[in-house]
Amino acid sequence: MVDQEDEDMKMAVRQDNQQHESPEPKRSKPRENSSAGGEALQPEESPEAAQRRTQRELMAAAAEKRMAAAKTTSATAVKSVGSGKDVKFEEKRLVEGKSVAVTAVTNVESARDAKVQGLEGNSRGIGGVSVEKIECASGIADTSLSVLEADELFLMIFGNRVTRDVLAQWTNQGIRFSDDPETSMGLVQHEGGPCGVLAAIQAFVLKYLLFSPEEAVNVAPYISSSLSMRRVPTNESVAADILLSLSGEKKSRALVRSMSEILFLCGRSERAVIVSLNILNSDFEKSANRSEDEVIAEVLGGLSVESGADLQKVLRVDTCTSWSITIKRLEAILPLFRSRMGALLFLISALLSRGLDNVQEDRDDPTPPLVTSPFGHASQEIVNLLLSGSAVPNVFDGKIDLGGGMFVKGISTPVEVGFLTLLESLNYCKVGQYLKCPKWPIWVVGSESHYTVLFALDTKVQEENELEYRESQIRRAFDAQDQSGGGGFIGVEGFHQVIRETNINLPTEKIEHLCSTGFIVWSEFWQVLLDLDKNLGGMKDSTGLMGKKVFDLYHFNGIAKSVANGSQAFGNESPIQRPRITKLKVSVPPRWTPEEFMADIPVASGSGTKESGSADSSSEVSKPAPSQHAPLVDCIRTRWPRSVCNWEGDAPSIV
Repeated sequence: MVDQEDEDMKMAVRQDNQQHESPEPKRSKPRENSSAGGEALQPEESPEAAQRRTQRELMAAAAEKRMAAAKTTSATAVKSVGSGKDVKFEEKRLVEGKSVAVTAVTNVESARDAKVQGLEGNSRGIGGVSVEKIECASGIADTSLSVLEADELFLMIFGNRVTRDVLAQWTNQGIRFSDDPETSMGLVQHEGGPCGVLAAIQAFVLKYLLFSPEEAVNVAPYISSSLSMRRVPTNESVAADILLSLSGEKKSRALVRSMSEILFLCGRSERAVIVSLNILNSDFEKSANRSEDEVIAEVLGGLSVESGADLQKVLRVDTCTSWSITIKRLEAILPLFRSRMGALLFLISALLSRGLDNVQEDRDDPTPPLVTSPFGHASQEIVNLLLSGSAVPNVFDGKIDLGGGMFVKGISTPVEVGFLTLLESLNYCKVGQYLKCPKWPIWVVGSESHYTVLFALDTKVQEENELEYRESQIRRAFDAQDQSGGGGFIGVEGFHQVIRETNINLPTEKIEHLCSTGFIVWSEFWQVLLDLDKNLGGMKDSTGLMGKKVFDLYHFNGIAKSVANGSQAFGNESPIQRPRITKLKVSVPPRWTPEEFMADIPVASGSGTKESGSADSSSEVSKPAPSQHAPLVDCIRTRWPRSVCNWEGDAPSIV
């Protein structure tokens, strides 16, 4: 039947080619009068008109046959999906000159994993990707970028004035673990620039290594999160043992799950777009003398990416709608992500999972490239995309109305892992509670030029006692009225709304004093709350039951630096290149006694969270040992104000 249809179509085309160049003369309207039979009189049809009518009839007949065949195929495919069986079909039809391809997912594990994806030939399709080729196999829709979209993608990432040095940084950084035993849980960075991508992935890897169960390997994130709550390490020694006893298989599994979660986060839990290279086979064969990594390195030896055209030639785009299939696909091509193109490929995967149009809509200003010039650092938009699923440029909660229908956008939902920045300690920005208090005690730490990771082995560092919870409650209400972008002041009307929402009973004279200038500053409001008894909604605890908190944090800097080899016996060995991990002892003083603590005035106190060897309620709070200082301490203090940090050895570096 298909052959006959093709012959009919060819015949119609041949007849069309044989026609004269001149257009058909305009026909006269049939006469209104009719014959005795009631039929309108028709003029005699010319040979040319008869030939055209035959041509149209042949084309219509061929189109009808195709549509009938498509309906039969479509019904069969949907029936197979409903029964959970393998499905494979492709329907192509002509609709007003446009090609429409309807593709069904194949080889799915169950009917739940199957989704029919409709992609119009001239649309941007899933994740903003045009469909030039569709191959369905194992639940993966294989597509490719058009030249125009590849150019748009390249300009979105690098801009039109990118230097070769920046391109070299982003095309020579793989996603691979450190070979150093002390930092084997960490991803190592050899080039400047992609640290924002690596740090975000590292944060999720730590989540899976420390706080997620092994039995949830092939379970979607929204399911595994509920399971993992039952497997949180009960103490730091257990978590530390986990980090010291990691096998390569466990680390790879955590990496794959982390990458999958980030991509589905960007794809709004509906899809994950995985970008690989079409110059490699799907299966990486190892020879007797060479590993997978060596084979890939040889294939990539001459690959250069300097334009969108270069990307369009080599990128393969796979769209997955199933968590389990995404895991399998990432496992299959993990050696490619370990290669020198790994960091860039993952960034492109995240951008396409979100959709290029959606990424530009997330941004306040879509003009600058996502990789900042002149040094090629990952922008805050890239980091926010990987942590929250949206490429927003700010770190505060929600959005701020600038008037006239203009808004600046921040983080709109709670996150799994958070973010702290040195810039907040310098009063350049204000990190909101979503990023500052994530679900797990893991934070990407940003400086002016680098991203690192801070984490705890125990989730209790995030817990708040009664007064800390009260402070957070009041601060959230205050920030909700703050339209200054984190400047820390609100108007009189907003202030009255805050004290109503939080049940604060301030004396009239205090209210009048705070409102006398027309705006209320947080620092002044906080000082008033410190002097207001908690029974009236303030923070003053006359019982003295609130004690300080002491806990450990760990800081990981993935950039490889030269350090002395501690295992050498004679000092003749050269320094080795490896990342660094530093343990910090953090002491957070009572928030309700700031002046007494800073002045070292003894205050009667009994700690509600006493540690072994701590004083009882009749003892006095003494001033702790002097704090060691480094820029990282300033970042920590944005999360735990006035905290005191100490460590052994060299100071932790965030650059």
